[in-house]
Amino acid sequence: MNPVNIPFNRPTRTRRELEHLAAALENGHLSGAGPYTHRCQQWLADTLAVPRVFLTTSATHALEMMALLLEIRHGDEVILPSFAFVSLANAFLLFGARPVLADVHEDTLNLDERCVTELITPRTRAVLALHYAGMPCEMKELTEICQSRRIDLLEDLAHGLLAAYHGRALGTFGRMAALSFHQTKILTCGEGGALLLNDESLADRAAVLLEKGTDRFSFLRGEVDNYTWVDIGSSYTPADLLAAFLWAQLEEAEAIQQRRCRCWEYYDRQFRQAAVEKYGARLPGWPAHCRHSAGVFYLLCPSETCREAVRNYLASRGIQATFHYIPLHLSRMGRRLGYKPGDLPVTEDVAGRILRLPLFDGLTTDEQDRVIHGVMTALARGG
Repeated sequence: MNPVNIPFNRPTRTRRELEHLAAALENGHLSGAGPYTHRCQQWLADTLAVPRVFLTTSATHALEMMALLLEIRHGDEVILPSFAFVSLANAFLLFGARPVLADVHEDTLNLDERCVTELITPRTRAVLALHYAGMPCEMKELTEICQSRRIDLLEDLAHGLLAAYHGRALGTFGRMAALSFHQTKILTCGEGGALLLNDESLADRAAVLLEKGTDRFSFLRGEVDNYTWVDIGSSYTPADLLAAFLWAQLEEAEAIQQRRCRCWEYYDRQFRQAAVEKYGARLPGWPAHCRHSAGVFYLLCPSETCREAVRNYLASRGIQATFHYIPLHLSRMGRRLGYKPGDLPVTEDVAGRILRLPLFDGLTTDEQDRVIHGVMTALARGG
């Protein structure tokens, strides 16, 4: 096997991370809720038109804060796609809720809103929409379903920062949304996330949860003489050093995403011209009313056997491609929750066929051509 020379991912870097890290060290505020944290939160609020934003140590912690803010209790149910990262289920399972796993659309791999309607019960508290690969879910339908049943709509846009549905930014449809700044995401600080609040009535309690259950934010604003324990909470605040790193990326966010989108569109155009479909492979769906974030580029191979053959062929040429989630309902935990093979046929089908290709800021056209040639060669050989 050749050494990897085209990795699946290279973390985004600008020219100013070290400059901002040095400034954070100089100002002496290294812990959370510092000046860089406030800058990042304000940028996200202004750019996305979200009333309140709180940086967190991860998207997982943002999801856990959602569960706490909704006061999730034992016996509640939260509907979410089975084709998703485990954090979506764990965040609610931790507080006693049952994750109700739903199937996805074959073209976008997003939550199938038709399944959602069938899964709603009197115990349903929320629907969590994951915008897979940065392609928006059908938010009009999901919003109507949730509003008609008085159920909270939540969003996971770990892949979807700066994407839009009918011109409206993702993260602004649900009552709350979670962002990820993990090193594999479009913008990164290594590990990090954010909680977006579209319901300002949740902001004061979110600030308490974020600060270990204390009213420290009220103290810092001069509203109380000292701060104390007032509610449950945890340590969800990232160090200001991480926010300083992230700030360098937010400053160049538009340019970074434009470069990623050019890479995404080059893959899409070249594979279509090469008639990848004649080998039984499928390209991502791209609804006209959606602007995706270029979070992930993938192919659906005709079979799992073919997918593995293509992946191995690329690896033999130093190109790292990968599959994605093991469906939650097929995991050991999913089976403990009562799910079994065959329950969600579309999810099971696409999970076995998906192949994610290298996509990152700085990926060159020559590198993409190598990836494309490798994929087409492997497909032409029958996988």
